[in-house]
Amino acid sequence: MTNPTTAQPPVVVIGAGPVGLAAAAHLLERGLEPLVLEAGGQIGAAIRQWRHVRLFSPWRHDVDAAAARLLEPTGWQHPNPTGLPTGADLVEQYLEPLAATGQLAPRIRTGSRVLAVSRAGLDKTRSAGRDERPFLVRVRSTDEQGRTSIVDHHARAVIDASGTWEQRNPLGVSGLPALGEDEAAPFLAGPLPDVLGAERDRFAGRRVLVVGAGHSATNSLLHLVALAQDEPSTRILWAVRGASVQRTFGGGDLDGLPARGALGARLREAVESGRIELHTEVTISALEPRGDEVVVVAKTPAGEQRLAVDVIAAATGFRPELGVLRELRLDLDPGVEAPARLAPMIDPEFHSCGTVPPHGADVLAHPETGFFIAGVKSYGRAPTFLLATGYEQVRSIAAHLAGDAEAAADVQLDLPETGVCSTSTPAVAADGSVEVDEGSGGSCCSSTGSPVSTPQPVGIGPGAGLGFSTGFLHGRSGEAVQSPGAC
Repeated sequence: MTNPTTAQPPVVVIGAGPVGLAAAAHLLERGLEPLVLEAGGQIGAAIRQWRHVRLFSPWRHDVDAAAARLLEPTGWQHPNPTGLPTGADLVEQYLEPLAATGQLAPRIRTGSRVLAVSRAGLDKTRSAGRDERPFLVRVRSTDEQGRTSIVDHHARAVIDASGTWEQRNPLGVSGLPALGEDEAAPFLAGPLPDVLGAERDRFAGRRVLVVGAGHSATNSLLHLVALAQDEPSTRILWAVRGASVQRTFGGGDLDGLPARGALGARLREAVESGRIELHTEVTISALEPRGDEVVVVAKTPAGEQRLAVDVIAAATGFRPELGVLRELRLDLDPGVEAPARLAPMIDPEFHSCGTVPPHGADVLAHPETGFFIAGVKSYGRAPTFLLATGYEQVRSIAAHLAGDAEAAADVQLDLPETGVCSTSTPAVAADGSVEVDEGSGGSCCSSTGSPVSTPQPVGIGPGAGLGFSTGFLHGRSGEAVQSPGAC
């Protein structure tokens, strides 16, 4: 099926998460018509899968300005600016009310998975008249009765804000799945399982292997430690590729990083006390399902190691899904898979701090005029995206598409010294919510190199779930850096 071609087709926005809905809000303010296509059955489908996890940035940085302007006439009240929302909070207190506004609701299509983006009547090799042709966005739509159909939408421009949640990095080395990884899928729990909530029974009393050294792995480990206090037969194994987890613990003299607070100390203590069994310099080569367990075959400096476990939390990161964009002319960095001009700012080999320079349409542009990748997908394989960055990206893109070159180029990002890229102190309020003290001072990105304060602990449990703050220097080159101000 093909929708009727109009004189002015809409701007198609792929994804109804925070950045996709913000893009639609900015487009509307610019007098442009958005059409938001969401693969899931509900808006914010990916976030709903980690609803139990708390964000690392406070509400003041999680709400887009144009979105807030749409919401204010409805009586919506901005959540406590210093509060730290969970994924569920973000969906229920912000995304759902935003998607329900009279302006956005009729412009959102859930159950609409984009299969491909091309130019109407032209494949990738054809140049003549390319910029004058509308985009063709092929979509598989599923209605409430489960019936599917294929629909071709025309678009004057396309903003891909679809994220990376469904494209997870494999467990195997070399960027490829381990042998037998597909067959072992029933044993894989995903990067952020709800250990203390909906998936408790899957982990309680089981042998659990957590793979990875980032924030997702950290949160899962801390939740498993809490679970093991009630279910002592739970065995926790942790495998990392590196020779040390010092950067994951944070602080200390070995890596020169700012203190990562009491949560880091708690994780360290759990390892040193034996409650977490740590395996370093591990590269997983194969997974061998055997009845109710899976054997993890790993290469280590001491030789081959075989670990029999019941479930694996694979917190190995994400990568962008680029197959749907194959018929477009893209300029992507060959390593990071981010837009070529953005990649040097975010390359995880060298950078991970919350001080990525503000950037907009010019940095995100591709040879395919009118096409942009925004949000976490624009970061390719880099793991350091912040919502505030995505909101500024789509504000600039909307201005560009509306012909306001000055506004598109005037990119700004108001990130304070504390709160996002910070060591500010989180605290549990009387109502059980978690707040961050933005006046406490100290920043991992301070240019002074002065000492930073140590965060205080918050509860680990259902509805708490706060892990390490984002914004610390943890690029791979950071292991050799000794200055806490070297962001």
